[in-house]
Amino acid sequence: MNQHTFELRGEYIELHNLLKFLAIAHSGGAAKMMVADGLVEVDGEPESRKTRKVYAGSVVRVLDEEIMVVAAAA
Repeated sequence: MNQHTFELRGEYIELHNLLKFLAIAHSGGAAKMMVADGLVEVDGEPESRKTRKVYAGSVVRVLDEEIMVVAAAA
């Protein structure tokens, strides 16, 4: 499994934007399809909301990728 760490600079990032930003999906539309197809888990639970807000401390899994979302250093 490929592991990524994403430094969150705001309060949250929407799930489809996270997948696009890390190039796990080649576009926002592709990211939304991954979520709609049931390929994404957030904190161990299947997630179907494309615009789910992902906060620091969350772990997102999609295909063979794991993303740990952490707060950016001040």
